Amino acid sequence: MSKAERQIDDLYAEDPIRADAEVFGRHTDVSRRGFLGGAGLAAMSAAVGGTIVHQANMPAGLIPAALAQGTKAPAAPAPAASGPQKLNFPGKNPNLVVLGEKPLVAETPEYLLDDDTTPTDKFFIRHNGTPPQAPSDLDSWKLTIDGEVNKPIEITLGELKKRAAAKTYRMVLECGGNGRSFFTPTARGNQWTNGGAGCAEWTGIPLATLLRAAGVKQSAVYTSNYGADVHLSGDTKREVISRGVPIAKAMNEYSLLVWAMNGKPLENVHGGPLRLIHPGYPGSTSHKWLTKITLRNKVHDGQGMLGTNYRVAIKPMMPGGKADDSNFRILESMPVRSIITSPQNGHRLAAGPRELRLRGAAWSGEPEVRRVDLSTDFGATWQPTRLANPRNRYDWRRWTATLKLPSDGYYEVWTRATDSSGRSQPHVAGAWNPQGYGANPMHRIAVLVG
Repeated sequence: MSKAERQIDDLYAEDPIRADAEVFGRHTDVSRRGFLGGAGLAAMSAAVGGTIVHQANMPAGLIPAALAQGTKAPAAPAPAASGPQKLNFPGKNPNLVVLGEKPLVAETPEYLLDDDTTPTDKFFIRHNGTPPQAPSDLDSWKLTIDGEVNKPIEITLGELKKRAAAKTYRMVLECGGNGRSFFTPTARGNQWTNGGAGCAEWTGIPLATLLRAAGVKQSAVYTSNYGADVHLSGDTKREVISRGVPIAKAMNEYSLLVWAMNGKPLENVHGGPLRLIHPGYPGSTSHKWLTKITLRNKVHDGQGMLGTNYRVAIKPMMPGGKADDSNFRILESMPVRSIITSPQNGHRLAAGPRELRLRGAAWSGEPEVRRVDLSTDFGATWQPTRLANPRNRYDWRRWTATLKLPSDGYYEVWTRATDSSGRSQPHVAGAWNPQGYGANPMHRIAVLVG
């Protein structure tokens, strides 16, 4: 039962019947096409620690949430030596999970995202190269605006702070690869679950303020961003990453030049002293350690803009197949997503009828979140949650709900968000692509009563 989710997923993808036999130690008794029955259900109930209450709706091949993500069933604690690698970094929560060390990448488990505003110490980390050393005088940091403008600008951070009244918005920042681990077969890159996202308070001025001062030419089509981080090879001439956005997105009032996070100077680990925030778009467009923005008369072709980098298939492709560059478009608006932040996967309640109080968050890219629904019977029926109003555009929607669990046994709670365009989260990650972008399947947790 200690196999990691990816390993079990791969096994089930290849042969669900053999997978059931290997995982649960018997041949599955299939009494209804596509569903577990008899000995199969008995073995699975024993594995998860209790009778599966809505077992009639449980499809064969489903990996119970109690066994997913490397955890044990609620009734059996995992060995101390097992589990993901935890982060050891000054000022950061030690329960963040390390996905990569060079460059440093760490995600936030869903239960740590239970705050309305994500504290800086719980915020995920995504580096592409080696961060620069922070200057002793942060206000001396320089930013250049050039390219397709009438009057190029070079400005220090100190001057930037005086340029216009600062704005503070609470907005989601999300890595483009968030959810990548849910793809089968495995896609390239850091294997994020849902933790490559956070919703902090960002303080700065709209990028549009500076662009207007520079005078954007009609020929300007796209931005190109550059930072002070260094390539992992140590070669200062090699680009680490250089992405951009369409001019319309750059002129959006919520696209900010940011120098503060949650009311304090932006920390070096999160791109301080100056970074971009382009909410709703992949986090790679929200450039860290920002030194220059060049406006271009064509779509930017920097590092991270070509091939399958931050690009998704236009027409569905065969999972694991070879990519055709002409079938790919740039990933812009991020997909709708919701998570359960309380209780944690593996939650236990005492025997007897109980009410289960839940909290969570939902967010989307350019469309807005319209509703979040919950299911305790494997998606057969759904119940609406109560959605809190967002503080501003691109804020996530916090939600709450109380569900009745009338009998003892094993339950799974699934959450599904729907955006203003009518798109909902799928049961499993779809639209496979080589770099693993756009995976947003429903989040689910295991709850055991009795």
